[in-house]
Amino acid sequence: MKKTLLILSVIFMISCKKESGTGTQKHKTVKDSVSVKKSSPTVQNDSIQSVEDIKKEYAAVSSLLLSKKLDSTNFTYYCNEKEGEVVIYKKDGQIKMIKDFYSEHSHFSSSTQYFIRNNQVFFIFQDETSWNFDGGTPEKPETKDDILEKRMYIVNDKAVQCLEKKYSVRSKGNNPDPNKINSRETKCDISELMKNYQLILKNKDKKGELKCL
Repeated sequence: MKKTLLILSVIFMISCKKESGTGTQKHKTVKDSVSVKKSSPTVQNDSIQSVEDIKKEYAAVSSLLLSKKLDSTNFTYYCNEKEGEVVIYKKDGQIKMIKDFYSEHSHFSSSTQYFIRNNQVFFIFQDETSWNFDGGTPEKPETKDDILEKRMYIVNDKAVQCLEKKYSVRSKGNNPDPNKINSRETKCDISELMKNYQLILKNKDKKGELKCL
């Protein structure tokens, strides 16, 4: 009887050790899995997600423009007394920037630049100018340009920050430095500008002068 009890005790102890070892191995496996996930590099998102991303990409495209490393095509249009020209800048077949400039007979002109990455607009710079006579003589008139600059930072087709700057430039001189004039943050609606952008894309391969976009 004593021998039987002794054998059963030994079998029970061996069984407990095996179960304990199995549990430890399971815990180690889960822990190792978590460690691998933590140490694995995260997937980098190539899309623009912040104003800082926009500034970096804007600087890159501007550098390409200044160094004349972009190909360009253009077309003109005349619509309701608006005379305009669109210039499309590309690199390796991908559109990087579109400039839409037009003037009206009512002393007004507008220039809109769309900065683009992966077929999405990420920044719009718009410069609107209205001018008037500002003294002088009939033989030598003087003029004043009232300028409104708009900067629109865009993420996923929505404006996340909008800035405005206003100043005047007189032909007689003594003008302020625009770079030293502070911008103010405003709310803005980019829906009409984005519609215009889509119309430009629709007509980008047409030749000659268009009546309207």
